[in-house]
Amino acid sequence: MIKFRSEPFTAFPLGAFTVLGFAPFYLFPVPLFTLALLCHFWRRSTTPRQAAVLGFSFGMGMFSAGVTWIYVSLHDFGGMPMPAAVLALFVLCAYLSLFPAVAGWLLKKLNIVMPLVWSLAAGALWGLSDWLRSVLFTGFPWLTMGYSQAPASPLAGYAAVLGVYGISLILVSSAALMCLLFEKEFRNRRYLLPLSAIWITGFGLQHVHWTEPQGERVTVSLLQGNISQDMKWRADQIVNSMETYARLALESSSRLIITPEISIPLHRNEVPSSYLAQLATHAKRNNGDILVGMVEAPGGGDEYYNSMFSFGASPDQTYRKHHLVPFGEFIPLKFLFGWVANVFPLSDFSRGGLDQKPMSLAGQKVAVNICYEDVFGEEIIKQLPEATLLANVSNDAWFGRSIGPRQHLQISQMRALETGRYMLRATNTGVTAIINERGVVLQEAEIFTTTALHGAVQGFSGSTPYVRFGNMLLFGLSGLLLVIAVLSRFRGKTKR
Repeated sequence: MIKFRSEPFTAFPLGAFTVLGFAPFYLFPVPLFTLALLCHFWRRSTTPRQAAVLGFSFGMGMFSAGVTWIYVSLHDFGGMPMPAAVLALFVLCAYLSLFPAVAGWLLKKLNIVMPLVWSLAAGALWGLSDWLRSVLFTGFPWLTMGYSQAPASPLAGYAAVLGVYGISLILVSSAALMCLLFEKEFRNRRYLLPLSAIWITGFGLQHVHWTEPQGERVTVSLLQGNISQDMKWRADQIVNSMETYARLALESSSRLIITPEISIPLHRNEVPSSYLAQLATHAKRNNGDILVGMVEAPGGGDEYYNSMFSFGASPDQTYRKHHLVPFGEFIPLKFLFGWVANVFPLSDFSRGGLDQKPMSLAGQKVAVNICYEDVFGEEIIKQLPEATLLANVSNDAWFGRSIGPRQHLQISQMRALETGRYMLRATNTGVTAIINERGVVLQEAEIFTTTALHGAVQGFSGSTPYVRFGNMLLFGLSGLLLVIAVLSRFRGKTKR
């Protein structure tokens, strides 16, 4: 029998093994078992503090193993000294681990007597903690537990209803029920029924068609320039970047051509008009449009936007990135960190509006999002149900050959599941892909190659419950479960 003092050390590798549920591994059953063991430890803990330590240890294992790509960004491409990069990664992982720690603390503090209610409350607390992590300090929802179930798990069926945080709730509740199944004092079949019902319902929801095809299929080309991150902003490499994307675009006969985020590393007003006119003429010849990523500096002042510009048969349109990356694209607490702008002149972008409309391109309504933005599903649905397609443009070269780009691909798969729409991903070095409305990757370009991914995609109309209500269903379900938990606690006291 393992003594409690060793359980926090056991929780750490459990958290690390949980990463196998996420891309590029996609072993979605793994988190169910690792979380079940964590729940077992939580049940054996004797104080809220012990439960918090267990949650923190589990989180440190998961985040330390799962967000190692941040070190690559900071050290390999950001130039941060190794000790400083390691320290920054450690501090971030410690911060992220506070959320499962708080979930464990609250679960023990509630002191729920009824096992079934306890298992549902565990899921509600974890789901809410994942959501809270996505909004505090601009949010960092990477490795939200629900992503581990996209796209093949039966629990992925809940994406269109409850979103990724709702799947976190259901997954942890399932793990808690499994924990009860194998505990000696509760070992019986009654917990198998709700556990089976959860997974069977998810399987059934996978076969519900929430949206329907809209119009004819449209041909697309997603361009992958494969411009090395350490070369991207060098003045002597700008012409090479421009020529690479012009060649890939001019070789395409697709109606919709999409380049990655800031594919042309110049301000919009610095790009030769003849270059953009050539791209626009070619797009018109295809009876379509091209999306080009550039920096926008309206008025030539100190205001910068990370933007996508469209040219072609449709009127010219612009999308400005709204959700910026702290320190990478904007400077929080400028009174402390304002000096960063002097070192990295483009580290303080301005925000685009949250209420931007989908772009009308090639006969479709395209909800464009840039890089990190597709991590925030509740913001993506702001352009729906009007949008018929989703498009994410990114530069995951910052992640190198780590697991980061594959994790980002899985996040895009979840957005497709939540909205019932195709997701088009055009990235600098990969993973460039076409994802259908079921979250399945239909086509994928080989990473770290200069290529164009050609395909035909279907637009969709209609609203999933998640598009219609966003995270309100998550809050309602979580609130109901926690109210039941509190009432059951008082009921237990009354009986005594």
